[in-house]
Amino acid sequence: MSLSFALSLEEKTFLGQTAELSIASALAGKSVPAVPEPPADLKSDTLRMPLGSFVTLHRNGALRGCIGSMIGREPLYQNVWRMARAAAFEDSRFPPLTAGEWKEIAMEISVLGPLSPCPDPAAIEIGRHGLLLTRGPFSGVFLPQVPVEQGWNLHEYLENLCRKAHLPPRSWQDPDAALYWYEAVVFPVCLE
Repeated sequence: MSLSFALSLEEKTFLGQTAELSIASALAGKSVPAVPEPPADLKSDTLRMPLGSFVTLHRNGALRGCIGSMIGREPLYQNVWRMARAAAFEDSRFPPLTAGEWKEIAMEISVLGPLSPCPDPAAIEIGRHGLLLTRGPFSGVFLPQVPVEQGWNLHEYLENLCRKAHLPPRSWQDPDAALYWYEAVVFPVCLE
């Protein structure tokens, strides 16, 4: 498994500016008639690919919002716009972001490669592979950086994934469960 795309520094910068504008314009109460298109001089097929993305917000080192889509159904830059706004204002674990908090926010964008069934959990590499576990109506997902941030080993990664999916321990081994893996390009956004 490897990523089928790459992101240049210019593409990452554009995605970061897009995410920042999405949140800042909402905080200012300004309506934006359309998601800004990539500049004409930025020749990028990747920004127009239907890729999934997550936008993660931290405030003073603590999670403040994280929303994403595993599969892109629109161009990447539009997906990042929507996920940024959702992370700031629609994450049910937190109240909507306020203008006073905005200056204390650190943002990270994860652009996801395609999902595929994980052939062998022993092949999972901490920090490289994100995981999605589904069983019946339950599902849970972790971005590749989460087990690194939490200091989990592989067993802890899989067990915490079960917990996040509201499933019993070791559910990842259940024949009725589906375990998927993916890779991502993860980068911080320098907010102005």
